[in-house]
Amino acid sequence: MNLKQLFLCTAAMVSGLALCAQPQRYCNPLPMPIGNGGNASGDVTVIEENGKYYMYCTGGGAWVSEDLVEWNFHEVKGIPVAPDVVKYNGKFYLSGNSDNLYVSDNPLGPFEDLGPFKNTYSIEDGWNGGFDTKIYIDDDNTPYLFWPGRGISGIYGVRLDPNDLTRFLEKPTHLFGFNPMHAWERYGEKNEYPGVAWIEGPWIIKRNGIYYLEYSASGTQWKTYAEGYYTATSPLGPYSYAPNNPLLRKVEGLVTGTAHGSIVKGPDGEYYQFYTIVLSNPPGGRRIGMDKVSFDEDGLMSVEVTDNPQKAPLAKEAKASIPVTINKMRAMNALSKVSSEKEGYPAAYAVDDYSGTLWMPKEDDRQPSLTIELSPATRFDVVQLFEVDALRILFGNDRGWLRRNRGAGLPVYKYCLEVSMDGEKWTTVLDRRDNAIARDTVFDEFSPTVCRFVRLTITDWPKDSPLGIIDFTVFGTAAGHLPAAVATPTYFNLPLDKKVD
Repeated sequence: MNLKQLFLCTAAMVSGLALCAQPQRYCNPLPMPIGNGGNASGDVTVIEENGKYYMYCTGGGAWVSEDLVEWNFHEVKGIPVAPDVVKYNGKFYLSGNSDNLYVSDNPLGPFEDLGPFKNTYSIEDGWNGGFDTKIYIDDDNTPYLFWPGRGISGIYGVRLDPNDLTRFLEKPTHLFGFNPMHAWERYGEKNEYPGVAWIEGPWIIKRNGIYYLEYSASGTQWKTYAEGYYTATSPLGPYSYAPNNPLLRKVEGLVTGTAHGSIVKGPDGEYYQFYTIVLSNPPGGRRIGMDKVSFDEDGLMSVEVTDNPQKAPLAKEAKASIPVTINKMRAMNALSKVSSEKEGYPAAYAVDDYSGTLWMPKEDDRQPSLTIELSPATRFDVVQLFEVDALRILFGNDRGWLRRNRGAGLPVYKYCLEVSMDGEKWTTVLDRRDNAIARDTVFDEFSPTVCRFVRLTITDWPKDSPLGIIDFTVFGTAAGHLPAAVATPTYFNLPLDKKVD
């Protein structure tokens, strides 16, 4: 360990941070760095090459990681919407929402334009230009192209010329289309449009001789955006609809609209699903999620979508924590408070577990703070204490500002978290007042600490934008209690001095 590492480790121990250790947990949405020319805003592709993982998203750029948790941004020019990158015969091919195919000797480019896909077939045959294209290389090194026909058309596939990946070898095969009997595929926030859908985002993996072809519906504008899959014993089918569909679907809470992603084998040998998260505000606002893929004895694939801290792929073990701040701003008798609120953007919106609202302090509040009492009980209830160990923040702005300021600078936010037992004496458990990394989502772990109050203070943010917080969540577990203000004979039929976890 060099002097710089020793200094960082010492500082981490002092402030209760585990900066030097392997990440033990991750939390959705993922806290992806933002760089010039790149923002992880959905339609995510992740590939592995020589022990490193490369992520490409709508929004440009690329990210590199060795553990699927900590990612570094790299500027890569020419990344299309919904990018796909695949390695074939020593070179990396880039496609997406583009009629053209690109190639490079390096997964980080630069990419050379090979021109458009060469296809002599009509729109009726399924090819309507490059859209959500996915190149898949089979075990025998045969290249295939998959894409959606847009709308209700469904997914198509074709073999490619191994000597020229822009050329189709045959007429495209229609693999499957929209099925109105699959209610989750239908348009709408309640899937209320029986004859309308948008099938897109194909991705394919092979496991134990079975091809798993996943796809997205009902459309990226809905929180009902979800992921399903078909299976086959050949890349071009015939494909069968999986009986446990949808694979990914979540319409409540902070992580919603989970679809259009990719599957990659992680450093622990397990499969991980990356996916788009559709926010409620602004419409079309998106983040990135990741969760573990499971297979049962019959080969059925499943993914549990999570929004609590999860064990990192390389962690030996990880403590389970749950949100302990949700809706505790307006709870009965709560001692929670806020430094200021802009009209129409109350602090309660920061803890309502919903991505369609946000708290905004007043413009002259240069050190906005939000204090949450974790035990907003009546005077007849015991005061519950919690051992807290992590926080998540989603930063955002009102939609009008976003429309007016698309060229604003990188979103570097500085903040700290303090805890207290009485609301008077405070201890800093997380200090990010020197943060220099641009992110619109953060997740930080810190040393577990028992407390009754938590206080978040934002110390700095981009000067060309107003401050908005979509979500502020502290995670932890119950850790005993203090007596009620007004004594009662029993508490859940237990003596008052009995510790309740």
